[in-house]
Amino acid sequence: MQAKVGDKISIKGQHVGDHERVGIIREVHGTDGRPPYVVEWVDVPGEHTIWPGPDASVEHFEHHPA
Repeated sequence: MQAKVGDKISIKGQHVGDHERVGIIREVHGTDGRPPYVVEWVDVPGEHTIWPGPDASVEHFEHHPA
């Protein structure tokens, strides 16, 4: 998995009834865009360091000049 600051990360729920976690990557600490990532979840205050598993996906943010 590779990501950049500003990318959106989603992690599927592990159990029936669990909701999908969605957040924005604020920092990338691994080499070449690899984890760990510091993420700001949309539903949980603060920033959290994560090592996402195979149930995670990254949607890359594309900056378009004005």
